[in-house]
Formats: sequence, structure tokens, C-alpha cells
Amino acid sequence: MFRRALLQQSRLSLRSSVPRVTSTAPRFAATSARPAIPQLQSAAGRIRCYSTEKKADIKEEDVATEGKPATEPLKKEEEELKKITQELDALQKEVDTKDKEIKEYKDKFQRAVAEYHNLQSRAEREQKKAREYAIQKFAKDLVDSVDNLDRALQAVPEESRSNAERNKELVDLYNGLKMTEDILLNTMKKHGLEKINPLGEPFDPNVHEATFQVHMPDKEPNTVFHVQQTGFTLNGRTIRAAKVGVVSQPPK
Repeated sequence: MFRRALLQQSRLSLRSSVPRVTSTAPRFAATSARPAIPQLQSAAGRIRCYSTEKKADIKEEDVATEGKPATEPLKKEEEELKKITQELDALQKEVDTKDKEIKEYKDKFQRAVAEYHNLQSRAEREQKKAREYAIQKFAKDLVDSVDNLDRALQAVPEESRSNAERNKELVDLYNGLKMTEDILLNTMKKHGLEKINPLGEPFDPNVHEATFQVHMPDKEPNTVFHVQQTGFTLNGRTIRAAKVGVVSQPPK
């Protein structure tokens, strides 16, 4: 568009600078047109200078106008990008903080659950033990009755028991006491209370209490050869150790 306007302006300037030649003086046409040639050449030179100056001005203006809109949006975009990066950094820090809090809460929750399960299992074990050993005090008191029955049975000599016709009343009493003891022991066994009579068994300090030791060549050392008092266990727990005599090691 600018080039067209420039060409039109140069044409108009040429037309205005060229003198008109009339047809009424043909003789002087050639002579009058000669001095106009230098004028045409000078006008063309001015047009060329004018066009080059305009082109230089146009280029400078284009560079100036092109530079301004190019730098300003870049600065705005850089500022916006900087703000966005700052916001992202702040959000990332917040996310990291939340992740750390989540890990801490998760760790606390897992520990709380583990402690709850441990407490629950401990409570179940204690309840089981309470059920199993709730009669422990009663069993210890009942053991004395069993000891009295044993003493009563041992008080009847074997000779009197063998002669049932002569000692019928005594044999009947012995048999009654024996039946009572058997029923009592079976009832106690149903509830986990068992009698310990370790005669001839190896000595076990967990359930036996050695009251004396004797060297016996015909028996193995550390063997129970005499039961002074029977023991009792309640669901595998010793509530009374058996008092026994143990065979000692041979003298060196």
C-alpha cells in the first residue's frame, strides 16, 4: 500500500515539473523541450532520494514498532510465569506438609491399632486364665479333704482288708471311703484339678519338692522312691508340689 502511494506521488511530481508544449509553435518545440531534460533528471534524482529516505524511515519505524509489542508481552508472560511458579512452589510445600502429617497420623493409627489388638489379646488371655484358675483358692482348700481321705484309707491295714468275713464293717467302711475318693478325684479332674503321685518317676523340680535324699544301689539316681505328700495341678499349673524322697547320686 505504501509503495503504491509513493509511486503515485512521484508521478504527480513528474507531471508538475514537466513544462507543457503547445502545438501552436512546432518550430520551437525541439528547442523549448531541450532545457527541460536537466529539470527531469533533477526531479528524478529528488524522487529517488525521497524514496530512499522514506524507505529508511519506514524500516526504522517498523523496527521500533516491532520491538515495542514484542518486549512488553514477554515481560508480562515472564511475570505471570514467575507468579505461577511461586504459587506452584507454595502448593508443593503445602502438599509435602500434608503428606508428612498423613504419614504421622497413619503411623499413630497403626500403633493404636496394634496396641488395641495387643490389649484385646491380653484381655482374652487374662479372661481365659481367670476362668481356668477361678477355683484355685477353692481347689487348695479341697486338697486338704483329699489328704484326709488318703490318711483314712492308709489307716486301714492290708491284713484287715483281706479278711472281709472277719472285718466286714471295716472293709465296708474302707470301700465306701475309696469310692468317695474316686468320685471326688474324677469330679476334680473334670474341672482341671489332678492329683500327682510321682512314685518311680524322675524328679522334676517344677512339680516335685525333695524333702530328703537316700543312696539306693538298686535304683536309678534322681528317681522318686517315696511320696510323703501327693501334689496337685490345676489346668497344668502346680498349685501344690508333691513332697518326695529322691535317690541320690552314688558317693565318689
